[in-house]
Amino acid sequence: MHLIIAEKHDAAKRIAQILAGDKPRSQRISGVETFRFGDKAVLGLSGHIVGVDYPPEYNNWQKVDCKDLIRAEIVTKPTQEKIISALKSLGKEADRVTIATDYDREGELIGVEALKIAQKANPRLKADRVRYSAITKGEILKAFEKPGQVDFDLAASGEARQIVDLVWGAALTRFISLTSGKLGREFLSVGRVQSPTLALIVNREKEIEAFVPKPYWEIFADLEKEVRVHHARGRIWEKSEVDRIVENLGPTATVRSVEKKPRFDRPPAPFDTTSFISAASGIGFSAANAMRIAEWLYTNGFISYPRTDNTVYPASIDLKALVSMFTKSAFSEESRRLLKGKMVPTRGKRSTTDHPPIYPTALADKKELKEEQWRIYELVVRRFFATLAEAAEWETISLKADIGQEPFRASGARMVNAGWRYYYPYSKSEERILPELSKGEVLKVLGHEVSAKETQPPARYGQGKLVKLMDELGLGTKSTRHDIISKLYARAYVQGNPLRPTNTAYAVVDTLSKYAPSITKPEMTQTLEKDMTLISERQIGEDEVIEESRVMLSTVFEDLMQNQQGISESLKDGLRTDKIVGTCEKCGKELLIRRSRRGGRFIGCSGYPDCRFTLPLPRFGSVIVTDRLCEQHKMFHVRIINKGKRPWDLGCPHCNYLEWKAKKPAEKAEAGQSQNDGLSSLQGVGPKTVEKLEAAGVKSLPDLLSANAQSLAEKSGLSPKKILAWQKAAKAAKPSA
Repeated sequence: MHLIIAEKHDAAKRIAQILAGDKPRSQRISGVETFRFGDKAVLGLSGHIVGVDYPPEYNNWQKVDCKDLIRAEIVTKPTQEKIISALKSLGKEADRVTIATDYDREGELIGVEALKIAQKANPRLKADRVRYSAITKGEILKAFEKPGQVDFDLAASGEARQIVDLVWGAALTRFISLTSGKLGREFLSVGRVQSPTLALIVNREKEIEAFVPKPYWEIFADLEKEVRVHHARGRIWEKSEVDRIVENLGPTATVRSVEKKPRFDRPPAPFDTTSFISAASGIGFSAANAMRIAEWLYTNGFISYPRTDNTVYPASIDLKALVSMFTKSAFSEESRRLLKGKMVPTRGKRSTTDHPPIYPTALADKKELKEEQWRIYELVVRRFFATLAEAAEWETISLKADIGQEPFRASGARMVNAGWRYYYPYSKSEERILPELSKGEVLKVLGHEVSAKETQPPARYGQGKLVKLMDELGLGTKSTRHDIISKLYARAYVQGNPLRPTNTAYAVVDTLSKYAPSITKPEMTQTLEKDMTLISERQIGEDEVIEESRVMLSTVFEDLMQNQQGISESLKDGLRTDKIVGTCEKCGKELLIRRSRRGGRFIGCSGYPDCRFTLPLPRFGSVIVTDRLCEQHKMFHVRIINKGKRPWDLGCPHCNYLEWKAKKPAEKAEAGQSQNDGLSSLQGVGPKTVEKLEAAGVKSLPDLLSANAQSLAEKSGLSPKKILAWQKAAKAAKPSA
């Protein structure tokens, strides 16, 4: 038997359908669905089915010295028992196994993990590897025609990353959490890539806070023929100079020159992962959500593999055939127009051989996709079209005019040929039309405006911009950057988009920057990233890189241990500010987020026990105190973050409590009515039983009481004994007259 291993269930199903040429037979093995046809069986994993971890004796944070984790034994633990069991069963039956996981470092490691389990069950198994960039019929059949060898070095680089990240993350997270006293579900996480990324966000926020705005003025004048001109000096820093210029303005403007030039906007480069996330961010998608949807589109055959550094289409892609495919689709007009042109693809700066840029591989029907899926698919299609289109052509106009002795200017732009912009409306560039004017022409001055402005601080990083910066600095990889950003949100280190750090983020970054600065800088991570690439290129061994990382971490811990007291004080002082919700309306002292003896959370007054004012909080999720203030209660709005769910903006805790309190009597009354009148209030009557009773004509407790038990049993198929018991219970619950 020939066993084929795919990375996920949906990929396995699609690959099986393509290879079978018909609908494959579904078979459950150890509770896992597999797909069989001929002598082949296709099994889908669930990503990693094993993971690296420490032995159980290292689980107690209080008893294990954090530094001991640096050189502690690392073991492999199963994470998907059912899939492993199915893999063993199929492995025993097979004589050949083909790894068909995604072709990248992570996918190779996932495939090798599965291969080792299968070969342990059957050492005689022969293994090979297929590589593809799209789950389409052509790509899959071509890949299986010429399978290659498993790349154990690429998998080793992935395993090295797992171990390095585990050791750094576990040792540093435990040290910082224990030292700060922040344990349980709200522990402080520190990571090899996460921490320098967080430092970028905090440092940008500090730049914004430290920024001192500088006032300046701009002078505009409105001329006849709807011409608006701007003083040639642009920003003017002295108000006295502004007053002098305004005083010298005359009633007319004389056109000194009109210059027209052509300008060409080059089409954008093909999508790699970084530019895709950046573009998706521009239309409202978070980095993680954009990648999740892109991976779904890839698995279902609509786009190519979304984890790529390539920005150059390989010669093997038939670009004309792909565009022609869209002539009978929602993009028919665009595709026909594109086919009339030269269709010369743009080339980005990076060219790799593992995967092509992201491009559409099959037609999708808008009706069959969810709205978000269609928007991402459309983005990929339109970017693909744009990369094959001509440059956008503009006619630019530069106008110079004098009002008295003062020089003014205006610029205009008229689109001559939309080129790639016709296909890609996300990159906007508006026309600025100027009337036909000639040198020496005199225009009336209709009025002037002095605009007072201030210089602006640098902008916060949006998710797209942050991913791009991480790419430039070598922080993480194309496959991990969006996950790092998600972790920052999950750990309540940042909020909003653009990303804004919380006080907890300040406390962690400031403390690490002071006592162990290498953790917050990209250089150390860059070195390890390069070394992991060298593993895949067989230039350095996996053990050598892991040892190097442990030596680095040991050096970091020397600084941490020497400054443990200072670190503790710094963290505790900084973390306290994130617990302040507002001012107590009873005594005027601070309201803080606190925990009860049973682990529940609440807002309590710092004046306790003299003041016992409290407000409830949800039991689960990270609590983030925002900077939005409720004017009525002088309390900051609160946001609750639960992993994998949308943030819940609870708002002002006091307003929320009063609203809940007002609803409670109505809910009680409704519940009481339901208890008296509803069939489901009876013990043993669930939704399906209610359906059977209603189908038999019994829709309320009075209906049940008046029904003949035997007759009702025959109509509903329910037991007469149960019906009698329910009638007895309903009679007992019936209110007396």
